[in-house]
Amino acid sequence: MTTGAAPAPVPAPRRGARGRAAGVMVLLAAVTVVPALPTWLTTTGTTPLRGTVPVSIAGSQVAPGIFAAGVALLAAAAAVALVGRAGRWVVAVVVAGCGVLVALSAGAVISDPLAAATPVVADVTGVGHVAGPVSTTAWPWVAVVAGAVDVLAAVWFLRASQAWGGSSRRHEAAAGRAVDGPDDERSAWDALSRGDDPS
Repeated sequence: MTTGAAPAPVPAPRRGARGRAAGVMVLLAAVTVVPALPTWLTTTGTTPLRGTVPVSIAGSQVAPGIFAAGVALLAAAAAVALVGRAGRWVVAVVVAGCGVLVALSAGAVISDPLAAATPVVADVTGVGHVAGPVSTTAWPWVAVVAGAVDVLAAVWFLRASQAWGGSSRRHEAAAGRAVDGPDDERSAWDALSRGDDPS
């Protein structure tokens, strides 16, 4: 009796694709956090001893949520190697949420720099009063762009990861056929002996 056709070659698991996606997430974390490091706002405050003093305010001081988004993106990078069909939606939602958080945090500073600067000036000078105008650098706008990139990356991740689940299922099914081949042949003989058509 001739056996059935050999199973079709099974493509190797797309570990490279997952590795690239994880690398993109790590890069996103860096792109997200870096704009929060330089100075976003400059102004002046007054102190009882030194009078008027200049105050430079970094993005991390007025938009701490950006660092939290960076940490979440690193966690998403670690999760890429483990997620399945449902999990990739969770990763995409986390990445998109990080982008929204970054954009909103930077947008709040852009829309009201005085309100953002006042608590920091109070910490530096001990007086909750901003003595001069508040100037905004370009870095908050860079952070807004970084947030938009995060959202676009979430869409890209969903599209890029669509093939992962299908490839894994084909691999598992073919592996199962290869392992269970002798049992399938025996089952076919048993079915024929019972008068059933195993085809």
